[in-house]
Amino acid sequence: MSFAATLGLVALVQIGMPRLFAAPDNSTTAKAALWGGREIVMLTLTSLVAGLATTPYAAFHFHRVTPYGVLANLAAMPVVSAVVMPAGMLGLIAAPFGFDGFFWRLMGVGIDWMIVVTEWVASLPGAIGRVTAFGTGTLVMASVGIILLGLLRTPLRWCGAVVLVLSAFSAFMTPLPDILISGDGHNVGVRGRDGRLHLMKIGKDSFLIKEWLAADADARQAGDASLTHGVSCDDDGCVVQMADGSFVALTFKPEALADDCSRAMLLVTTRQVPAACAATVINAERLRRQGAIALRHTKHGFDVDAVKPKGLDRPWAPASAGEADTASGALDLRAAPPSAVDATPAETDFQSED
Repeated sequence: MSFAATLGLVALVQIGMPRLFAAPDNSTTAKAALWGGREIVMLTLTSLVAGLATTPYAAFHFHRVTPYGVLANLAAMPVVSAVVMPAGMLGLIAAPFGFDGFFWRLMGVGIDWMIVVTEWVASLPGAIGRVTAFGTGTLVMASVGIILLGLLRTPLRWCGAVVLVLSAFSAFMTPLPDILISGDGHNVGVRGRDGRLHLMKIGKDSFLIKEWLAADADARQAGDASLTHGVSCDDDGCVVQMADGSFVALTFKPEALADDCSRAMLLVTTRQVPAACAATVINAERLRRQGAIALRHTKHGFDVDAVKPKGLDRPWAPASAGEADTASGALDLRAAPPSAVDATPAETDFQSED
């Protein structure tokens, strides 16, 4: 983010400053400059350019944008430049002599002002714009656009603006996952008929849920009661309907496998599932190999987006034997079994869990 902001500011200096300071001395611009007009304009432009340059990266990592960033910078930066930073430097110089207390208190006053400004700006309507998660390809496209705008000195630089617009269009067109599964299999998010996520979970993992909601551009909090609307749970497991009416089950106990295998289209469980199970299964072994998984429902099955896709071989996370030969980004739907499901619990299922 800092590199993008720096590149934007360099481009501003090369392109904008010469025009801004080219006015004759007797112009209205020169008269306004005597009252700090140019300084205000430059601070505004600096905040605007740096904010726009870092927007794609903030949206990619944090799934949000701040349209009032310029307003916050205009209110806070003068205090940072005139009070916070000088007081900090003087405090460091005075510290060996024991006279630094006054400067730290002065620096604290400036920081308190920054906090007041940020809280005020954050309370304004529309202060936080939420963005759904998008892929690295879109981020690379946005980076190319910023580089073209910042480095080229000819009119060809405006090709970068076209690339940026295309990257924004690509981000908004990224399809949302239909099912989210945590790496331990204890949390499953399913997109319902209302287009929002509904959660089946074991225990409480508010951080994970916050991240899922942020990536979905969902303003709900982790404890919102609507997250469990439409979810039916008992001691054996949970089940919820997808947008097309099919069921997704999260099974806790082996006794529930027979029913879930026959009713659910997708079954998530850490238990050992019978080979004749009719549902498509996400089990503990797959989660161990691939980590957290996002699924997008298609007419043939599911497109899989995993933390560690099949066949991905890294020095710190080598691929399993034979995995590279079966690399696939899809999960096929299983056909119904010709015979009854054997739901006899495996011996390991009788062992107590930690």
